[in-house]
Amino acid sequence: MAFMTTIKPASDLAVRAVVAARTEALFRASGALRGGHFLLKSGRHADAYLEKFAVLSNPAATSELCGYVAARVRGDGDGPPLVDLVAGPTTGGVILAFETARQLGVRSIFAEEVRDDDGRTRREFRRGFRIEPGERVLLVDDILTTGGSLLAMLPAVEAMGGKIVQCAVLVDRGDGRSTLTSPTSDRTYPLHALWQLDLPTYEPGPATCPRCADGTPLHTPGSSGTGPPVDAPPVPHG
Repeated sequence: MAFMTTIKPASDLAVRAVVAARTEALFRASGALRGGHFLLKSGRHADAYLEKFAVLSNPAATSELCGYVAARVRGDGDGPPLVDLVAGPTTGGVILAFETARQLGVRSIFAEEVRDDDGRTRREFRRGFRIEPGERVLLVDDILTTGGSLLAMLPAVEAMGGKIVQCAVLVDRGDGRSTLTSPTSDRTYPLHALWQLDLPTYEPGPATCPRCADGTPLHTPGSSGTGPPVDAPPVPHG
């Protein structure tokens, strides 16, 4: 028994390394890794950026990536999946939730960002979307930087009585965390990324951001475009 429990984690690590390498290859082949000077949603600056829609506009690549996500909750053999529905935040999470759910044979829904009267933002399931109490939920998103989008999803699922089985992202360009903690309930949920990518970010200003210092024009991804693809060496996989 001890022999088997030693081999299984080693095998899982090998599979994760293969998936990470393949995810990186798909992002690079699509030209999704861009260079320049970018204002991130967190307010920090970066000299490299992942343009997720360069990948998500490719149905074959998207289907393959969602297959890796679905595999982790597919269950053993021909048994039913370990989740009842897949949910994601707008906008990229809508595509990922739909395709992952399609492969699992379950429902998909998405949560939108809404602003309260006091100016605070949160995620809300609208358009008649429902989660029945006790339904098992897989949360998916594209790129994790600070985790804000997924963290805002947790209270929305909890408020409907959903049971979050796992949170999954295509790429973690943050701190490599393995869990997310709900800001309202303090419950902790497992987090899995297909690819861990270390791209530094900077506080705005010439004293802290090298692109501010050299005067490179600042772009806001999604509104003013992104720079050219980065010719960077492969990221090592553990």
